Amino acid sequence: MYVIRRSAHNPLISPVNDKQWEARATFNPSPVKKGNITHLLYRALGRPDALMTPAGISTIGKALSLDGEHYQNQRQFIIPEESWEKFGCEDPRATFFEGKYYIFYTALGGMPFGAGNIKVAVAISKDLETIEEKHLVTPFNAKAMALFPERINGKITVIVTAHTDEPPARIAIAQCDKIEELWDLGFWERWHQELQENTINPLRFEQDHVEVGSVPLKTKAGWLLFYSYIQNYFGGGERVFGIEALLLDLKDPRHIVGKTKGPIMVPEEIYEKYGMVPNIVFPTGATLAKDGRIDLYYGAADTVCAKASLNLDDLLSALIPEKRVELMKRAKENPILEPIAAHEWESKAVFNPAAIDIDGTVHILYRAMGEDNTSVLGYAASKNGIKITKRSDRPAYVPREDFEIKKTAGVPSGCEDPRLTRIGNIIYLAYTAFDGVNPWRAALSSISVKDFVAERWDKWEKPVLITPDPVQDKDTALLPEKIGKQYMILHRIDPLLCADYLDSLDFTKSRLTRCIEIMGPRPGMWDSKKIGIAGPPIKTKKGWLLIYHGVSKTATYRLGAVLLDLKNPAVIISRSVDTIFEPLEEYERVGQVRNAVFSCGAVLRGDTLFVYYGGADTVVGVATMSLKKLLKILLPDTLV
Repeated sequence: MYVIRRSAHNPLISPVNDKQWEARATFNPSPVKKGNITHLLYRALGRPDALMTPAGISTIGKALSLDGEHYQNQRQFIIPEESWEKFGCEDPRATFFEGKYYIFYTALGGMPFGAGNIKVAVAISKDLETIEEKHLVTPFNAKAMALFPERINGKITVIVTAHTDEPPARIAIAQCDKIEELWDLGFWERWHQELQENTINPLRFEQDHVEVGSVPLKTKAGWLLFYSYIQNYFGGGERVFGIEALLLDLKDPRHIVGKTKGPIMVPEEIYEKYGMVPNIVFPTGATLAKDGRIDLYYGAADTVCAKASLNLDDLLSALIPEKRVELMKRAKENPILEPIAAHEWESKAVFNPAAIDIDGTVHILYRAMGEDNTSVLGYAASKNGIKITKRSDRPAYVPREDFEIKKTAGVPSGCEDPRLTRIGNIIYLAYTAFDGVNPWRAALSSISVKDFVAERWDKWEKPVLITPDPVQDKDTALLPEKIGKQYMILHRIDPLLCADYLDSLDFTKSRLTRCIEIMGPRPGMWDSKKIGIAGPPIKTKKGWLLIYHGVSKTATYRLGAVLLDLKNPAVIISRSVDTIFEPLEEYERVGQVRNAVFSCGAVLRGDTLFVYYGGADTVVGVATMSLKKLLKILLPDTLV
C-alpha cells in the first residue's frame, strides 16, 4: 500500500497572459537538478497565430527554483528553428548524461498535425543556459523519448513511444554505442526492423493507450518509469487519463519486473479537471531524493505544471509481486459468524457488522437476513476480539417504523448496515432504513451504555430519519466527539462521501441540510464506481483514521484508508492509492454478493486494529493490522 500527495503549491507554473509565448498553457514539465537549483523545462503554448496555426505555437520554456516548489525567471529555452520543428516544440524530457544535457522533445514539422510530421528531436546543452546543437532523431512517427541517465551494460539507452499517432503505439527500448547514432537514419532503420523485440507492453486491454512519461529513475530494485496510461482511448467506454509505474530490470530494461495494478493518479483536483484539455494528468518528469522521496512532475489539463510526491519503499512494495503483502491479516477462525438455520431471522445471511469495545468486550451488531429478505440486527460479543464468546438467539434491533417496514412481500427491506458511536454514556446507532419501495434513508437511534451491555433491547430510542425526503442517503456514522461545539455526521449522497455539522442530534425538528464534500470515486481506479465509509473514524495522533469501501466497475468491493484532519475532519490529509483489503477467500468471493468485503466497524486495542467485515454479504469475518504501520504508510516521514 502507498499514498501520493499533491503539492500544496500546485499549480507550480501557470500561463502568463502578458507573455505571448506562454499565454495559453504551461504544462508537461521535466525537472533537472543542477547543484541546489531545479531547472524545470516545460511546454509553453502561445496565443493563436493566424499565419501559422490557430492552435498556437508550442515552445519549450525554462524556470528556476531553489526549493522545488516556487519557480521564477521563466524564459523561452527551445524555439522552432528547423523545418522539421517549424510548427512547434513540445514535451521535453531532459537528462544529464556524460557531461551534457540532452533534451528530447516532440517536433512538429507540418500542418495539419499527423503521423507523418510528428517526430522526436533532441537539443543538446553544456550548461542548461544555451543550446549548442539540435537534431531530428526519429525518421518515423514517435513521441516522448527519454534518455537513461547512465549506460546499461556499456550501452547508451533510450525509451520511446513509437508510432504514437498511428496506433498501436509501442513503448520500446533502443540502445547504441555512440550518442550520435541516435540521430542517424541508418541506426533507426535497422532498429525498426526489430521493433517487436524491443517493445515493452504494459497494456491491460487492446483499446487502451500508453506513452512514455518520465526519465527513468535508478533504484535498488530496477529502473522506475512513470508513464501515461489512457483507458478506453480507442473507444468502448469512458476515457480515463491516469499515471502508472513500471519497474524495469537494471541490466535489461526490456524486461518488466514489476508494475502498479492500476493508476497512481487520475484527475481529481480542479486544475486537473478543467483547462485546455479537461481531465488529464500526464507524467513527464521525476526526481528521487536521498530520503526516498519521489517527486513526480506532470501536466494537468494540458494547462499547468504540477507535482505530487510518493515514498519509494512503499511504492516498490506495491510494484514487485514478491513484496506485496496483505496489510490486514485475516483471523484463522474466519468466518467468525455464519447464518443459523434454526433462527428464522438470520437463516440466510449475517454480514456487515458494527463493533464497539466496552470494558474489555467487543460488542458486535451485525445485519441479519432470513428467507423473507428482511434485514434485522443481531448481537454477538468477543473477549479477545476474534473468538465469539456470546451470541444472542434473538434480534437486537428490528424494523419498527413505517419508513423501514416491508411494503412488498419478498422484496429486501429493513434495517441495514449499522454503525455504532459512543459519546459519553450514550451509544448512537446509525443505519440504513429501507421499506423496499422508497429510497434508502439514513436513520438514527440511541441507547444507554448500561442498557446496551445488559442487552435490554427494548430500551432503544424511537428511530428517526436524519436525511430529507426524498434523498437517497446511506453509509452514515457519527464522529465520536464534537468538533468545536458541533456534532459531525458522515453520510453518502451518491457519488459523494460528505459531512454535515450539527448543533443538536434532535432530528424531530430538522434533518441534515448539507453535503460537505469529503471525497468521491476515482475514475479508472479500484474505487471508481462508488464509495462509502466503513465504521466511524478512529482518532489517532496524526488524524482521524477512516476505513472506507470502494466499488469498482466490475462490482468488486474492497477497503481503503483515509486520514482526515483532526481539527477539520472534512479535509483529507492522505488517501491510499491502492486497497488495504480485498476479497480473496472463498467466503468473500461466493455468496449473496460475489467478491465483496464490506465493513461497518473497527475497534482499536493497543496497536492492533480489529476490522469487522461482511464476506460476500453472507458471513462475518475479522482482520487485524498494525495502526502504527498503517499510519506510517498513510503519512510517511518523507512526505511530511
